[in-house]
Amino acid sequence: MALELEGTIRQKMGVQSGTSARGAWAKQEFVVDFPDGNYTSQACFTAWGQDKVQELDKYQVGDRVKVSFNLKSREFNGRWYNDLQIWRISPAGAAQPAAPAPTPAAPAPVAPAPTLDDMPGEDAQDDLPF
Repeated sequence: MALELEGTIRQKMGVQSGTSARGAWAKQEFVVDFPDGNYTSQACFTAWGQDKVQELDKYQVGDRVKVSFNLKSREFNGRWYNDLQIWRISPAGAAQPAAPAPTPAAPAPVAPAPTLDDMPGEDAQDDLPF
């Protein structure tokens, strides 16, 4: 499931790295503040892989970013854990093309309000009750 969120980087944790059976790995977690109705919420994301960690290094605390991520869950000892793994991080608003500014339309002509003289007269052939 691919999701996107825009917000401000609140905190960056240290880079964690190691070696597994598949080779060297690196990850870095960071927290983003984002608007949630009338309040501000936080989400902790994970940049997995050296390339994603280097991409995250371009941004500092306080920068507005757009984060594209996948939501992953896993079970361990009867408890479930969620992980928000990013696959792209970019400056907020950079991925969206600039929309052309709307041109102001000419005002629509306004018809004058009807008067009593504009109303049709009483007609004997008009037998409708309304």
